[in-house]
Amino acid sequence: MKFGFVDEHRDIWPVRMMCAVLGLSASGYYAWRTRPVSRRVTANEALLEDIRLIHAESCGTYGSPRVHAVLRGHGRRVGRTRVELLMRRAGIRGLAALPRRTRTTDSRHGYPIAPNRLGRNFTAQAANQIWLADLTYIPTGEGWLYLAAILDMHTRKLVGWSMRETLHVQIALEALDMAIERQRPAPGLIHHSDRGIQYAAEAYRSALATAGISPSMSRKGDCWDNAPMESFFHTLKTERVHHRIYATRAEARRDLFGYIEGFYNSRRLHSALGYISPADMERRAA
Repeated sequence: MKFGFVDEHRDIWPVRMMCAVLGLSASGYYAWRTRPVSRRVTANEALLEDIRLIHAESCGTYGSPRVHAVLRGHGRRVGRTRVELLMRRAGIRGLAALPRRTRTTDSRHGYPIAPNRLGRNFTAQAANQIWLADLTYIPTGEGWLYLAAILDMHTRKLVGWSMRETLHVQIALEALDMAIERQRPAPGLIHHSDRGIQYAAEAYRSALATAGISPSMSRKGDCWDNAPMESFFHTLKTERVHHRIYATRAEARRDLFGYIEGFYNSRRLHSALGYISPADMERRAA
């Protein structure tokens, strides 16, 4: 490492001076410099290039576990510790979250409340058995853009979503319509949400009943009753929203569409799925 420092800075300071300061011999440095590069060093350089490419293709979101999973998926026999070490030395890391919160749930209404049919048992044996639904907000220069999303518990695919300027029931209905049209679920599917007015409203309950879907709702003010949905929103904001400044709602819509359909559903490796994408999980479940 000391010889590497000398070599990196030899155009700035005299070699003999640096060697004296670092307690090295100049002859030792020149012998090191003419020594052939080891196969391990060459292999690490090639591996680091692959790591940089995978990290860039994930828009900078992947940390070492997912980078390692991609490498293994490509047939590369490499240890996770080695990948982590190379990434740390190169300063390559996944994106970190920035905390922001605003309220999207209004449970102060007189509509019926469905029972909690899940009881935090977020296990589905097949696709289209359990859907989780929720809403979140996206800051833009024009004000909030709201996102309604429906997540399949088995595949972790975002099966339905909608974006609007307001939190009226229509945004939730549009996400539900997309999910039903896209997935064509058989009767008996459980739809779990919070107690928000959008999900308790008559129009939404009627749409669920027409499709043969059973409603389920969390306990009041308990975000853990819908934890996987909260996890998706955390991922969305950690990997995309908190690292963007959207001047307009239209700009946010385009970017979020690209993230949801171009990356999250189709390519992002999910730890709960054994580091495969929702699209791959759906194909396996078919």
